[in-house]
Amino acid sequence: MLKEIVCITTLIVLVGCIINVECGRVRHYKWEVKYEFKSPDCYKKLTIAINGRSPGPSIIAQQGDTIVVELTNSLLTENVAIHWHGIRQIGTPWSDGTQGVTQCPILPGETFVYKFVVDRAGTYLYHAHYGMQREAGLYGSIRVSLPDGEEEPYKYDYDRSIILTDWYHKSTYEQATGLSSIPFVWVGEPQSILIQGRGKFDCNTPAGIQSGLCNATNPECNPYSLTVIPGKTYRLRIGSLTALSALSFQIQGHNMTVVEADGHNVQPFQVKNLFIYSGETYSVLIHADQDPSTNYWLSAKVVSRNSTTPDGLAILNYYPNGKYPPNSSPPPVGPQWNDVSPRISQSLAIKALPGYIHPPPETSDRVILMLNTQNRINGYVRWSVNNVSFTLPHTPYLIAFKQKLLWHHAFDQTPPPDGYDPNHDIYTVAKNVNATSSNAVYRLEFNSTVDVILQNSNTMNPNNSETHPWHLHGHDFWVMGYGLGKFNQSSDPKKYNYVNPIMKNTVAVHPYGWTALRFRADNPGTWAFHCHIESHFYMGMGIVFEQGVDRVGNLPKSIMGCGNTRG
Repeated sequence: MLKEIVCITTLIVLVGCIINVECGRVRHYKWEVKYEFKSPDCYKKLTIAINGRSPGPSIIAQQGDTIVVELTNSLLTENVAIHWHGIRQIGTPWSDGTQGVTQCPILPGETFVYKFVVDRAGTYLYHAHYGMQREAGLYGSIRVSLPDGEEEPYKYDYDRSIILTDWYHKSTYEQATGLSSIPFVWVGEPQSILIQGRGKFDCNTPAGIQSGLCNATNPECNPYSLTVIPGKTYRLRIGSLTALSALSFQIQGHNMTVVEADGHNVQPFQVKNLFIYSGETYSVLIHADQDPSTNYWLSAKVVSRNSTTPDGLAILNYYPNGKYPPNSSPPPVGPQWNDVSPRISQSLAIKALPGYIHPPPETSDRVILMLNTQNRINGYVRWSVNNVSFTLPHTPYLIAFKQKLLWHHAFDQTPPPDGYDPNHDIYTVAKNVNATSSNAVYRLEFNSTVDVILQNSNTMNPNNSETHPWHLHGHDFWVMGYGLGKFNQSSDPKKYNYVNPIMKNTVAVHPYGWTALRFRADNPGTWAFHCHIESHFYMGMGIVFEQGVDRVGNLPKSIMGCGNTRG
């Protein structure tokens, strides 16, 4: 009876708290976002920091807690928005933090309050969702544990979070200008891979020497060090927020057992290399059972691209031995960058853990085939879905739908296509690479079941198909299947996994392959679905789903102030 009274009292205090989740606490964060000079890989450059830190402060909470982030934008000349990656925002779609989709951006000098419930235990992320700011350092981790008295189906002694990122020395403005220019200027490969915000650029290279900005002795770029106690088991929550790179993560001398993916428990399987794509999170268990008198490398290697970027390196050391120097053995070599088979094998190995399986609907109400292609529009290089390159509107979709601004030129009312030319050859450069641009949305019937088939193809470069990690806001989806080649609408659905498909919010589409997803359109709002590579989404590789906006509560005035919402 006492617990019920406390829960009722807490729900009264927590205006906007979702009633059907376990009673939780309010966790309040006060953040200031601003540029600071930092040297995460020894090279000094402007970094977007939160309270002076990049990665930003970790959010550590329990299932059912309400998170309140009071965010002040001190960037002076730049807007900002933060997306809470993997948090479904049930009942609070305006807190998804997606500029142009769920809110107007936060202007310089303004303070904006995000408020939402973390309704599910798991490993999640947060990051900027305005322009290409994520790769400037505005990101962090979210760790949600089970309520008191509940336990995970696996045992461990300690819990740690590690974020992997790639790092560029050019500013996001310089990169965006190149992507938006004729002739096109590609961002190129990153200069470094950071493990928990630390890397090591070679200051003796011409770029390091000539810049005068590189200092190899700067303590900011000392490698990240993970200290373990002999005999203990560690849960490492590994998330990737790379701007471009797919990675292989490895711990020298230690196997990893994968137990969680994007907040869902998986049938445990062991790996030496964990392949991880931008936007994904995994929990792995490692046992501190090696020789404690030496140190071991943690390495992150670029795969799926013929990259010149050196591997990211960190150190695992055993207590009570010192952190430095690391052992003299060379770091692990890692897999070949163009060996696709082990990456596909890992994707296929991820199955839901018995006892934690959420059976997918047996049929779908709508099937949307999405062909990912590289295109040109008026000479500009773009990425497209079904020959349509996505652009964000000035009026955020959530506001436009809820305030009935559809006929005020808020966005294109022509529905985007549900498919593509069946004769399209995915293995060659298209004869006509020209596309169109649009900010139209896919309108879904509320509570319907939707299948999305992501089909990969050749870019505008011969014999080249890239890996695309796709992230869905506001939902988890069932990963129904993967395949190589062109999706066959007659035979391939018969191979779907209905027994134990994993649910995720981010999934890779492999080169010249397809990935099939299924989700329920049961979360009222407007939700982005896009490639999580920064430059690809900037260049148009994404779409937006609308569902049941009439069921959304009154929108807070704080998300207004742009496009047709002004005045």
